[in-house]
Amino acid sequence: MPNTQQHLQQLQQQLSQRLQAVQADLAKTYSANSVEQAQQRENDEVLQQLSHQLHAELQQAELALKRQAAGQYGICQQCGGEIASARLQLLPFALTCVKCAG
Repeated sequence: MPNTQQHLQQLQQQLSQRLQAVQADLAKTYSANSVEQAQQRENDEVLQQLSHQLHAELQQAELALKRQAAGQYGICQQCGGEIASARLQLLPFALTCVKCAG
């Protein structure tokens, strides 16, 4: 896959920026109004879930970059076959080919 490393690095950077923005939102203080506080706490729950998801995706991007550097990116971890380029474009962190994922 041409420019794989660059694509993964860009994805890693985007995820990192999104994670920083979510964490900044979580660090904001609450309103003195109790109704607004309740809404803000609900929003924080969603932001916490998003933060965990982004952190996991960031870790996957880092692992994908390590696999790419080791020459293992795009190789199915179950059967050792090639992961289709189209699959990697949709799921850049894919560890298995479509056949093994199914």
